Amino acid sequence: MVDIGFPPFDTTIDKTNHVLKQIEAALGWSKDQRNLSYHALRSVLHALRDRLPVDEAAQLAAQLPVLIRGIYYEGWDPSRVPMKLNRDQFFERIRREFPYEVEGGPERLAQTVLRALREYVTDGEWRDLKSTLPSELAGVLP
Repeated sequence: MVDIGFPPFDTTIDKTNHVLKQIEAALGWSKDQRNLSYHALRSVLHALRDRLPVDEAAQLAAQLPVLIRGIYYEGWDPSRVPMKLNRDQFFERIRREFPYEVEGGPERLAQTVLRALREYVTDGEWRDLKSTLPSELAGVLP
């Protein structure tokens, strides 16, 4: 547990570290590769965020831990979304933002990151998220 002296910050740092550790464990990365798990989280969040309509993107963000929510919103321009990305374009977007090799490619990376975030999103919001995406992308969500 982190203790910086302000409980809301301590909590969000702990939750973010928990997500990053889950990504690392699933992909066989060590804690020394924290930069990889951070970049994986960021690339998947940005691809998903930009594919969603503004209202749905904001509803998802509201459920994320505060620090992860900041990563999610970093660089967001709501006037340019939703981007109509098909399955291949969605994964190509992730590959561009995460230029490292991962066994299973960007699809496995996306599934791993989304699985790590799943515990912070209610079942109802998860269903909404899946219903908003085209079926070829909704199937990626765990």
